[in-house]
Amino acid sequence: MTARRFTWLGASLLSAALLAGCVSSPAVKQDGELAVSSDKADRQKRAAIRLQLAIGYYQQGQMNIALDEIKLALQTDSEFADAYSMAGLIYMDMGETRLAEENFTRAIRLAPNDPDLSNNYGWFLCQNGRASLSIAYFEAAIRNKAYQSPAKALNNAGTCSMILKDAAAAERYFNEAFRYEPGNPTTNTNLARMNYDRGDFERARFYIVRVTKADVLSAEVLWLAVKIERKMGDRAAESSYATQLRRRYPNSNEFSAYQRGAFNE
Repeated sequence: MTARRFTWLGASLLSAALLAGCVSSPAVKQDGELAVSSDKADRQKRAAIRLQLAIGYYQQGQMNIALDEIKLALQTDSEFADAYSMAGLIYMDMGETRLAEENFTRAIRLAPNDPDLSNNYGWFLCQNGRASLSIAYFEAAIRNKAYQSPAKALNNAGTCSMILKDAAAAERYFNEAFRYEPGNPTTNTNLARMNYDRGDFERARFYIVRVTKADVLSAEVLWLAVKIERKMGDRAAESSYATQLRRRYPNSNEFSAYQRGAFNE
């Protein structure tokens, strides 16, 4: 997937308000001290640290610990949109669909113009039977000039277009992603798979070779490379990729398919 946000919100300053010609009374903290803008900045910084920890645990597959860190982040800053979005991703991976959607929608309400949040929610919709609704969120992210990783949303939009059986839209999204980041392995894998499925094996090889230059390849990529080289008639390359698949992923579904000779499944 996919689709994850690892940037933090910057600190903002509190502003004074004038009502009926009078300065409003400053807020008072629980310790009796007056609240100042630096207090809010400090809360946001502490919440961002908790979010960073949560992301680290999430990447390691430690979902419960990641969720604990997110809850601590939100206790510190209850309007931290990024934390709600991360909670959505965690709950999504845990299979807690209702809680995932609650957190994603809360994030969108807090930061409706944030492209990363739109992308995350779009991916959630796509993966939960609402691919047709997801495209609008990906498009919102793609159109946002401040978005630093448009290839992410473009690949997601392409993947969901394939689910919708709209091959023309999928190809358009994948090609646009390639223009943004020609070295992106996800983009090249998607284009390799699309060209393989329509029988353009030479073009599929062009993209898969770009992916296989990486140090660590997934079972999915290696299996696709095996099938492409088999179609191209290059038995040496096919054998090389198959050897890597057997050595790295002997218990994978992909290697099982290779052993069965299921090249056309």
